[in-house]
Amino acid sequence: MATGVHARVLIVARDDALAGPLAEGLDRLGWRTVTARGPYAAIAALGDLAVEAAIIDLKSSGHEALTLARRLRAACAPRRLPVIAIGDPDPELDAYGFDLTLAPPVHPAQLVLRLETLVRMAVAEEEFELRLETFAERGRRLDMPEPDSSPFHVLAIGEPAPQFLALSNALTRSGAEVVGAFTAYTAFDYLHERPFDAVVLWAGDNSQEALSIAAGMRRNTRLYHTPALLYMRQESYVTMSEAYHRGISDVASPETPEVETAKRVIELARCHRRQTSIRRALERARSSGLMDAATGLFTRDLFASHLGRLAQASRKRNRPLSVCVLKVAERPEVTQARKSGWLDRAIPQIGSMVSRLVRVEDTAARLGPEVFALALPATPQASARAAGERIAAVIGCTAFENGDGKPPFVVEFDIGVAEVGSAEGVGKALEQAAARAAQQHAS
Repeated sequence: MATGVHARVLIVARDDALAGPLAEGLDRLGWRTVTARGPYAAIAALGDLAVEAAIIDLKSSGHEALTLARRLRAACAPRRLPVIAIGDPDPELDAYGFDLTLAPPVHPAQLVLRLETLVRMAVAEEEFELRLETFAERGRRLDMPEPDSSPFHVLAIGEPAPQFLALSNALTRSGAEVVGAFTAYTAFDYLHERPFDAVVLWAGDNSQEALSIAAGMRRNTRLYHTPALLYMRQESYVTMSEAYHRGISDVASPETPEVETAKRVIELARCHRRQTSIRRALERARSSGLMDAATGLFTRDLFASHLGRLAQASRKRNRPLSVCVLKVAERPEVTQARKSGWLDRAIPQIGSMVSRLVRVEDTAARLGPEVFALALPATPQASARAAGERIAAVIGCTAFENGDGKPPFVVEFDIGVAEVGSAEGVGKALEQAAARAAQQHAS
């Protein structure tokens, strides 16, 4: 294994027929890969590298591939390792510990979306274990996530073209409850009335409307995490890059059998439901009596305690950890709103928005009257800044009341980030992030 290699994905394959193009595509998309030709090389790679996920080519890896998922997980502990199998779907594969099975051919961009979801899920489950310890230390018990075995709820948006109806029927046969919406207005009415596990958008002759709906979902704090699959004709001028940039979770076309696309939608729904169950379990901590009363976020002391535990875990799991400080920026309308008391009235709503916009595995806290902090596990400094900017941008689209006869005001943030280098350096990293936020205001 070459010194200085920093791989995110381990591919296990005896030959390059599938692994070669896949590795090239993942490398190009920022998911650096390392390939192992057998189980012993794979386990050795896990010991040398901070691998975030593994992909096993079932066809080329032979008989031993079936037992490999559990062996790789054990070698990676205490870091949770998602394992994806590439081969013909078989219900029996679930019994061997694979998180997901994808039928070839697999597009690298499609796989990146699956990797991102599964890795974040693994980190979220690690985070829940740590929060159990943090709250138990203070005499509080968190309830475990509650499994939901009800049918998946899917919203299908678009005109009733034959191809789209065929996909809806395939979803229904898969056991999902499908609700149809023919216009964007009807779609958002449904989305605001009830929760959905996934959304399917038919591009048809108007792909821009479908992309606008996806973008609208990403601007809404309650709908932000709901996955959306774009179902479009192969000859559409919309690129996959543009679709993903606009908030699409996956892209499919009628050229792919409806049954296969339905499986992808169900997989999106299943992952989203798992994330939602963990998020709800974590949100129940608000009633523990330990959280900030106004915002429901971690208090300063609770955050400090948990951050120390996160730092120790990040070292054991060989994952990065970053902190981000968000301070309400000083602007004339904010200064006026503070004097009249309207900023204080908006802070609970702002805190609630922060709690909904953070990823399920992130910890959000209120450090001061107008200062929030995020602890972001498995996140390097550059990604932490992007997360803080994303949250600030969404909140910046919200207008807050400013009293009778006065125009509403908006809130912007000064943002500072720092990466935690060691468990002993937690306090210093938080101070650095706060100082950088202050410097941003000064500049």
